Amino acid sequence: MSYGKLKLLIIGHSKADVNQLSTDFSRNGKQLIYQHANSLPDVRAALDTSSWDAVIAEYSMAGFDALQVLDLLKTRHQTTPFILYTSITDEQVILSALRNGASDCVPKGHSTRLILAINRGFELMDLKRRKRQADSHIYRMTYYDELTGLPKHNLFCEKAAALLSNNAVIDGMIAAIYFIDINRLSRINSKYGYSINDQLIQQFASRLSIYSDNSCILARTEGGNFVFLKTSLANTSQAQIFANQLLKLATTPFIINDLEFYITLTIGICLYPRDGREIEVLLANAENASSFTRKIWPNTYRFYAREIGEASLQKVKIEQSLQKIINDKELVLHYQPVIDLMTGKIIGVEALVRWRHPELGLIPPDKFVPLAIESGSIVKIGKWVLHEACRQAKSWQDAGLEPAFIAVNLSAIELDQLQLINHVAEALHATGLDPSKLELEINESVLMQDIDGSTRILNELKKMGVKIVMDNFGTGYSSLNHLRRLPIDTIKIGQPLVQDIASKSDSSVIITAIIALARNLGMQIRAEGVQSQTQLDFLKQANCHHVQGFLFTPPLSAEHFLPLIEQRKTGTFS
Repeated sequence: MSYGKLKLLIIGHSKADVNQLSTDFSRNGKQLIYQHANSLPDVRAALDTSSWDAVIAEYSMAGFDALQVLDLLKTRHQTTPFILYTSITDEQVILSALRNGASDCVPKGHSTRLILAINRGFELMDLKRRKRQADSHIYRMTYYDELTGLPKHNLFCEKAAALLSNNAVIDGMIAAIYFIDINRLSRINSKYGYSINDQLIQQFASRLSIYSDNSCILARTEGGNFVFLKTSLANTSQAQIFANQLLKLATTPFIINDLEFYITLTIGICLYPRDGREIEVLLANAENASSFTRKIWPNTYRFYAREIGEASLQKVKIEQSLQKIINDKELVLHYQPVIDLMTGKIIGVEALVRWRHPELGLIPPDKFVPLAIESGSIVKIGKWVLHEACRQAKSWQDAGLEPAFIAVNLSAIELDQLQLINHVAEALHATGLDPSKLELEINESVLMQDIDGSTRILNELKKMGVKIVMDNFGTGYSSLNHLRRLPIDTIKIGQPLVQDIASKSDSSVIITAIIALARNLGMQIRAEGVQSQTQLDFLKQANCHHVQGFLFTPPLSAEHFLPLIEQRKTGTFS
């Protein structure tokens, strides 16, 4: 780097030396601006009143030396290049100065070398400056959220641990970790795009920041999740008061591009030291409390409790065991009959998977299927269920106890797999089951995610001869046009609608309309979750074809299901 104008602080040199330097610098195209200092007070005054491109000093001066000047620069944290321009030739003296921070040492009278040394000093300073900028950028990327400027998880943990260990929680006081989740941000993102989503998060972070002070630490972990550490709380009541203050932040709409957005929050609260002393434990407990809160009601909070932790541990156990349940032969199918309302006979069965966990006992599907979907192991589980259901159905047929069909549920991931067609063909071929005896149940919401893709796959399955059931119909996804396009054999009314028959008049109206729609389209209609005689009577009157539910029997193992199949021969289900 070359500078045409140099501003130097020259220390310990005579007036004649300085004049000679000025002449030499001018000859080399450098304009010299300088200040002359010959004592430590003069040096301090010069450093106080101005900034310098470089400091040029003799080693030994009256009353002080170059090492004292170097120490002065260090105490002031100044990185100005310091170059010895000296008549001293003692190697040990020169090495001592360089070890103490001198940039270079140039023999007196070699002004051209001095200019080169100054330029090297500038280049070194520039490299150091760039390194500091890079280090600062890396630090911010590592420890601070780019969108909100708030600390990330790692910095939050460091600061929170330090705050809790530095007597921030004094005798009789407590601290609380708040895990804050903005509900349904994905809907805003999918409808309005990332820009609106990001602006909403930024505005909410700004609102949260009003409560941040020396007793608090706020961070954004990911997405719409924030964590807050609040210390100096006298009791649980104060922790509740602060939680309510946080909830109020969501009551005022967020204005973005002249649009109003309303959000709800779920907050999990974990108390220190009652619920843990390690910050990672406290965070995990607060997040677990938040996930349980979300299932109860939006825009509320919940304190961590031991049973939440136990449920979380159970979830971890299930996740860890999922990958090996096929090999360990822990899966089992239970069967629930499908009843014909005209004849009262069992005309089919639905196969429902259960998990005989060696530690946790018999686990129902709602406890492990969502986790299997998250992990991708649902494909392996689904393939096993398909084979086992077909094998059992063929076994009953060979024994002269054949139900008209067996129904198997498919998940969204299974429907999206190209090998689904092959899995179904393999199961039918391996067991010898007539394809017309197999029904595949697919949730309405799954079919509607990709109507064109669903139609292609279902048409391939129909070519094989299997029947297709749209499960959980009535959730508001389908339209008449979609129903006409999809090759559906049976519509299955979802349990929530059936449960509301007696209590909500609009549910009965919807069910009546669904039944009429299915009949007009030449489809069978089935209702699940029938638990009362009132529900059954209504469905009969509405001309529903088939029903199933606990009013008749819960799902049973194959062994216990045999007596029910025998009843089919005698006529009616009782």
